[in-house]
Amino acid sequence: MLDYFAEKYFGKGTKTRLRPHHFQFTEPSFEVDITCTVCKGTGFSGHPQGDQRQNGHPEGVRCKVCKSGWLELGGTGMVHPNVLKDGGIDPKKYSGWAFGFGIERVIMMKYGLDDIRNYYSGDIRFLEQF
Repeated sequence: MLDYFAEKYFGKGTKTRLRPHHFQFTEPSFEVDITCTVCKGTGFSGHPQGDQRQNGHPEGVRCKVCKSGWLELGGTGMVHPNVLKDGGIDPKKYSGWAFGFGIERVIMMKYGLDDIRNYYSGDIRFLEQF
């Protein structure tokens, strides 16, 4: 499901990965990352031109958005049985999947923006682009 969403929304070839994490209401819990939409998952941008090389890396300078090839999209996990019980749902009969993605982060990744703080700058010229 996450792979399908990533490819349909961010484009063909977008990969996802899960990293173990702790969220109070899910067990197990994971952070969801996608390959960076700016550097296409390489972790580097720019061209290998002398001064632009970072630590001699032939790909150029580190991507200023992700610095690693991956961007955090949000969190996910199976709804904790106690949450279901507290809601009057039998966890032996039912289970649930929870996920949450910050809308600003998703839009930032979709359009290859390099600074999420632009959304909060109040600059109407920036905001009118969306």
